[in-house]
Amino acid sequence: MAAALGLYAEEVLDLSVSLNPVAPDLLPLVAAHLEDLRRYPDPTRATVLLAEAMGVDPSSLLLTNGGAESIALVAAEIGGRAVEPDFSLYPRDTSVATGDSPIWRSNPHNPSGLLAVDTDEAGVWDEAFFPLATGRWTRGDPGAVVVGSLTKLLALPGMRLGYLLGDPDLVERCKRRQPEWSVGSIPAAALPEMLSVVDLAKWSKEVAELREELVAVLRTHGLEPRPSDANWVLVDSPGLRERLAPRGVVVRDCSSFGLGGVARVAVPSPEGLEVLDAALSATSDRSGGSRSSATAQSAGRQERTR
Repeated sequence: MAAALGLYAEEVLDLSVSLNPVAPDLLPLVAAHLEDLRRYPDPTRATVLLAEAMGVDPSSLLLTNGGAESIALVAAEIGGRAVEPDFSLYPRDTSVATGDSPIWRSNPHNPSGLLAVDTDEAGVWDEAFFPLATGRWTRGDPGAVVVGSLTKLLALPGMRLGYLLGDPDLVERCKRRQPEWSVGSIPAAALPEMLSVVDLAKWSKEVAELREELVAVLRTHGLEPRPSDANWVLVDSPGLRERLAPRGVVVRDCSSFGLGGVARVAVPSPEGLEVLDAALSATSDRSGGSRSSATAQSAGRQERTR
């Protein structure tokens, strides 16, 4: 996208991916582990400390190469089916009887962003965004398998860190399917230190406040986001992606979910919110007064969220 726009990648505000907008800059911490590239990875300590942080037994936890690998491992082991619309990487097993195929569900739901209610059940819960929505690591449904993504939480998608939680027997079977040295040396070595800066309660609160600011800015520009508990909102606005892209702002077209004319807009940082506001102003027929009002509102709230 950056190349097509004639921009450097860092000049593009990518709101098509839903990363933690309040995560601290972890690159210096990660860079301190470059020496670990000289060694084969050993995720043992990282697994134990993540299990401790999550309050689970290490035998019930498997560290994976991103949430995508955790999904692939569980799908290969037990299969399943999704309740549409939902994330595209889940299995869509139509070869077995409906009652025999475990249901996969994202929580909060992707794309709606709404948290599951207490009575909702699933064989596999994808909780990649659950910590940012609730301030807790996991819902903890007895008997359910959980897949998750640390790359979303830490805002480091290139690190490829994910996990799965489940019965120790299932975890062991998935571990046997996992390629050797699946989790790299740097992620395995850096994760213990990264976990020390995780503050789920604080981050969840800040994300909720930023989501309110995002909704306010979108409404200022005549858009009405749907309700959401996640670090993104859905907006019914055909062509929004095409209007924003030339301004260096990318949002997710939800046509792949069967939601034509709907865009998914990730919650940005305070700085990103101002960039989005300016881009919307540049593509709007509204008067300059609307843009000034939105910018002032964003700036006034910025100090509170930092």
